[in-house]
Amino acid sequence: MDISSKKLPIILIVILLGILVLQFASNDSDRKFIDAETCEIWVDDTFTKKPRYLNEFDPKCLDFKNLNP
Repeated sequence: MDISSKKLPIILIVILLGILVLQFASNDSDRKFIDAETCEIWVDDTFTKKPRYLNEFDPKCLDFKNLNP
């Protein structure tokens, strides 16, 4: 396949779009977790590998905690 071929740019675009779709599909940085003791919502910080708390609380967890003291 010659670099001046008309098919090469199309093939490269398809490959790059496939990689981009794969990155979006495997991205789980938006996954939120709930602290079992405080019901506070947190996410994994990818840089420090520690939980980053969002100062938000899960209402279902709080209701469950109030029902079972």
